[in-house]
Amino acid sequence: MTTGVRAAGVAVAFGLNGVAVASWFARVPAARDALGLGPAELGVLLLAMSTGATLAMLTAGEVTHRLGPRRALRASVVGVSSGLVVAGAGIGVWPSAVTTGIGLFLLGCGSGTGNVAMNVEAAEVERLVGRTVMPRFHAVWSSGTVVAAGSASAAAWAGVPVAAHLAGVAAVTLVGTLVATRSFGDGGGQGSGARSGVLAAWSEPRTLLIGLLVLVLAFTEGTANDWVAVAFVDGHAFAPAAGAVVFGVFVATMTAGRVVGTVALDRWGRVAVLAVTMPLAAAGVVAAVFGGHPAVAVGGVALWGLGTSLGFPVGMSAAADEPDRAAARVGVVAVIGYTAFLAGPPVVGLLGDDVGALRALLVVPLLLVPALALVPVLRPTPSATRSPSTSAPPR
Repeated sequence: MTTGVRAAGVAVAFGLNGVAVASWFARVPAARDALGLGPAELGVLLLAMSTGATLAMLTAGEVTHRLGPRRALRASVVGVSSGLVVAGAGIGVWPSAVTTGIGLFLLGCGSGTGNVAMNVEAAEVERLVGRTVMPRFHAVWSSGTVVAAGSASAAAWAGVPVAAHLAGVAAVTLVGTLVATRSFGDGGGQGSGARSGVLAAWSEPRTLLIGLLVLVLAFTEGTANDWVAVAFVDGHAFAPAAGAVVFGVFVATMTAGRVVGTVALDRWGRVAVLAVTMPLAAAGVVAAVFGGHPAVAVGGVALWGLGTSLGFPVGMSAAADEPDRAAARVGVVAVIGYTAFLAGPPVVGLLGDDVGALRALLVVPLLLVPALALVPVLRPTPSATRSPSTSAPPR
């Protein structure tokens, strides 16, 4: 199996995971209406998925270490697909918030374990090719969310029932992932006799600091995902459709940054690049909030997306610098980082109650600027290994 084929398999797995998760989010309004949920009830329902993902990530490093990325991802995609089917049934077949919540919990569990397994395999591919490719896999994930949004809109326009739509996505995700993982390594794990080092990883200062940096960067990304459209509608008097376009600008520039940013990372290294992109994101948020002209504000969102693009994938690469400890460390960093997706929406929402959704976005640069002090922890450890064909690893 060539490295190129292996990389293609990883890319497909990332893309399908993005499709699966975003397909659910795109049908949330339909689920809310079908189940007759108010804002608070909907918030509790959505928490089921985040809870499942967070709990799964606590053991995902161990599972990936024992089974290997191939088998761990195959097991996780069963959870993702089952969760989509159960959630769809709870919306359109036997309407029940409890049933839907169970489905979302399964979806979260599968996605949480799968995220760790995918990133461990992606880090191994990165070592084999001898250059930075991790951000491009995350760009494929982002592209998958765009595909899911478009297909969900088409399904809703055509009157396709939510249950049928999610079941179809589940089938495609399951089959596609099983096929894609055929190109993964040898699929073997370390077995029950080998220690994964997960507990030890929780006591490693470098791993914890990478996790803290990833948390800030995930908060930066997640805040835009959850709030930028609303903030522009409420704070800049954009029409709802225009607010959706602003969100599209963020996603587009973030994806573009992940595609082209690998060149900068290979040339100047992790530390130098993030020392530039993080202030760029902070400046973008300030421009988005205080930009007096719509073009300036939207331009700020574009800078925000570009500046945010490399943080999360670079953190995953740094956590996986040492192959024998990659699963444990990626699992720890993922748990810490994904906390932002649990805490972010309510934090910004509470601030928004006092100062408005637009001004609440300023919490992002308030976190990003001091987080710059953590960037040096991204330097590879002396024992990190790469393919002999590579030049010096990212700095």
